[in-house]
Amino acid sequence: MSQSSLRLKPLSLRINGRSHGPIDVPDDMMLVDVLHEYLGLTGTRFGCGQGVCRACTVIVDDEHGPREVRSCITGAHYFQGKSIRTVEGHAKRDADGALVELSAVQQAFLDHFSFQCGYCTPGFVNAATVLLERLGQQPTREYARDELRALILEALNPHLCRCTGYVRYYQAVEDLALKLPNVRVRAQAETPR
Repeated sequence: MSQSSLRLKPLSLRINGRSHGPIDVPDDMMLVDVLHEYLGLTGTRFGCGQGVCRACTVIVDDEHGPREVRSCITGAHYFQGKSIRTVEGHAKRDADGALVELSAVQQAFLDHFSFQCGYCTPGFVNAATVLLERLGQQPTREYARDELRALILEALNPHLCRCTGYVRYYQAVEDLALKLPNVRVRAQAETPR
């Protein structure tokens, strides 16, 4: 164990609406390890360890709105005082912690049979949630179908699925985007025969 990993610093943050800390964690520990080892939140996946696969993605909520952050390459202390969401925070639960309702994204992924092994799913849930929340916060806008699909591709494309289930993830997110009250798709002109 390196000398630096023995230096502890207090960490306080909000996760899924609940305050945690201060917790003394090594100053060079990544957030994914704090989630797993200190807080018992194991839904965030450790995949490649290099931030490439994005299975470790969490959502940071700040003054700029929701955004994705890769927790396997971002030190836990970067999140000091921040509010984050992990995959465990999306579904609604009752006072006893029992599942009441999945989030719209989670339900759409189930309805579309989007995932196979499910390892990448937490990252895809968070990426789709960020995209849909950002789309939902903007003024009403009309998109060409290809333009909307390009936005979805841009948001989800950095996430790797080892089972290659991309098409169903994309279809689920497109269906949800089309249900947003401020997102409209313009009718395509018919091609003359």
